[in-house]
Amino acid sequence: MPDLTSLFTDTLAKFSFRAVLSAAATLLICLVAVHLLGKLLRRLLARTKLDERIQKYLLAGVKLILYIVTVLIVAESLNIPMTSLVALLSVGSLGVTLAAEDILGNVAGGLVILSAHPFSIGDYVEVGGVAGTVHEISLNHTKLVTPDGHLVMLPNKELASSQMTNYTVLGRRRVVQRVTASYDAPTETVKAACRRALEQTENLLEDPAPTVYLTAYKESSIEYTVYCWATPENWWGTYLALGEHLRDAFREYGVEMTYNHLNVHIIENQS
Repeated sequence: MPDLTSLFTDTLAKFSFRAVLSAAATLLICLVAVHLLGKLLRRLLARTKLDERIQKYLLAGVKLILYIVTVLIVAESLNIPMTSLVALLSVGSLGVTLAAEDILGNVAGGLVILSAHPFSIGDYVEVGGVAGTVHEISLNHTKLVTPDGHLVMLPNKELASSQMTNYTVLGRRRVVQRVTASYDAPTETVKAACRRALEQTENLLEDPAPTVYLTAYKESSIEYTVYCWATPENWWGTYLALGEHLRDAFREYGVEMTYNHLNVHIIENQS
């Protein structure tokens, strides 16, 4: 096996001082050209309506291509065989492409998400059985923070092809609370108690107006549903507060809030 040090020395010996100096000048000119082209492309992208992250990724991709071209130009100035270098780059790129198939799929999905804007950072979404607030959007993954404080990373490839629900984008979200009352409780009394609970609940939107409906007759109770609307950031607090106010209002109006239970009667044996 040949000595790597001597092989490297012999290769450098083939390059004349003039060739090295010319290659260095060529490299400097290419780097300046890449810098100027990068500034020009950055200005052109700034005039478009593309997302800033897409602009950054496009700029990085163009610069990478320009740097590869720079390497080829400098190599040619040093009389390095171009066919071998191009073949080496082609084989390397093919291997990277095959090894990074999933990564490329995630990148494509990330570009779709960044260009289509199905959600933005801060939106509360549900996708792939996971619900949470969008924390970060990158080319490979999107990070969600769940209500219980977990950070979930979802591949963009799956996000771009899955059904998604965005609870934030429309600026309002409906709050639904279902309660049950006994058959003995007058319907208007129950509805009055529900309206009382709505009056005590803060951060409700006036349009659409809150409503109360009798929605079902069950085996041992009548179901009532309370509908109201809140902004996405106030939804959880409104939902929980309304539940507490409904309980208090039912007590205030003397309405029995029923629940499933089993009555057991013990009959004493008289024999």
